[in-house]
Amino acid sequence: MPLTPRRPRSRHLRAVLLAAAAASVVAAALPAPVPLGIGDPLFPHLGNPGYDVLSYDIGLTYVGDNRKPLEAVTTIDAVATGALERINLDFARGAVHAAEVNGRPARFASADEDLVITPEHPVAAGEPLRITVRHTSVPDAASDGGWVRTTDGLVMANQADAAHRVFPCNDHPSDKAFFTFHVAAPADVTVVANGLPAARERRGGRIVSTYRTSHPMATELAQVSIGHSAVLHREGPHGLPIRDVVPAADRDALEPWLAKTPGHIAWMERQVGAYPFETYGVLIAGADTGFELETQTLTLFERSLFVRPEFPEWYVDSVMVHELAHHWFGDSVSPHAWSDLWLNEGHATWYEARYAEEFGKQPMERRMRAAYALSDGWRTAGGPPAAPRAAGPGQKIGIFRPVVYDGSALVLYALRQEIGERAFDRLERRWVRDHRDSTASSADFAALASRIAGRDLTGFFRAWLYGEKTPPMPGHPDWHSQAPKHA
Repeated sequence: MPLTPRRPRSRHLRAVLLAAAAASVVAAALPAPVPLGIGDPLFPHLGNPGYDVLSYDIGLTYVGDNRKPLEAVTTIDAVATGALERINLDFARGAVHAAEVNGRPARFASADEDLVITPEHPVAAGEPLRITVRHTSVPDAASDGGWVRTTDGLVMANQADAAHRVFPCNDHPSDKAFFTFHVAAPADVTVVANGLPAARERRGGRIVSTYRTSHPMATELAQVSIGHSAVLHREGPHGLPIRDVVPAADRDALEPWLAKTPGHIAWMERQVGAYPFETYGVLIAGADTGFELETQTLTLFERSLFVRPEFPEWYVDSVMVHELAHHWFGDSVSPHAWSDLWLNEGHATWYEARYAEEFGKQPMERRMRAAYALSDGWRTAGGPPAAPRAAGPGQKIGIFRPVVYDGSALVLYALRQEIGERAFDRLERRWVRDHRDSTASSADFAALASRIAGRDLTGFFRAWLYGEKTPPMPGHPDWHSQAPKHA
């Protein structure tokens, strides 16, 4: 058999082989992948340095069984803020099939709850990044958040650090981004997500529903509802589109509660200004979560809140207002670090209590006096409002203690006593206006309060936000702590 002459390799092929060899040398020289973080005091490994996410595009395929993993593709558009040989994403509880960086295949490995991606070539500071990860999203109903199984499908509950149990991300509220969801599901299944619907098309036996946000969002506020649901539409103040998502069998029984939402929004707008997003809605899930959650534009509620007869009407109303208030305080203005959580929960509790006072005849002063009596004990158990202790092992939502709810509303009550109602109301409106679609810290709030009050409030905030003991309440020298005294 005559020998066939060997064809000379093309320049392109030689270049590819040389690049692959160089990449192998670089990869071999890198240390083993390690989890990173941005140093959040409560979640030190949450978030990742070196890039700023601009948008997420998340594709999910639901097969009709809420026990089975969803096939998923997550595409992240970002910009590098520093030189990167590796890119860390927060991701756990899913299998990764493949990863790409700027259209080129990339190596990947897991390190604790990080997905560590090594691009073909190092990324320079200022360079655009498009990261694509093909993976599964696992609804295993674990107690540490992510997907929650309902009686007929799935919803998300990602607060505080559980979005990365659903999709790869930079899972910290300081890096907000725009979101697009494409969810393929059987034709008899209803899909609703954050934002407004952008497209709906049939592909084979499935319907692909696309939703897109008009404002940046923290990963912990992402929401996708999949189930046999009814979607009810109504109009809110100034033509705001409201869409509620409820179990189909419960639509008539729940309608009296849903009909209250336009009035709730109008009431909040009178307190702090215009609603900050493109839509709002109530998502009522057939699941026992033990909490409600202010997922952006589509708030998650347990069904039991609305059907248990022992809950008086004023109480349910005030809980609905609490979650709505978060859309100003927590969603539009997000915490810069998780130790700023008091700004979210303290404000939501404040407006919950004010609504209950106005419509449920539940005096604010009585509630705040009771909180003052317990405040020292709350601080001892969980730390002061702006310096809470980290949650214990296995207690992922352990930072949500009484001190960040009524204990932090108490700080706002003291501030209003200190600077007066008119200055306090100006502060609230300025806060949500100046920091809309952004993040802000406790120091930012203290600085704005000082400017509006016309005097330095550093000492006031140092004592009320960071003190081990609750300071005396301005205007109420007769209020006292009931915490046990230690020898």
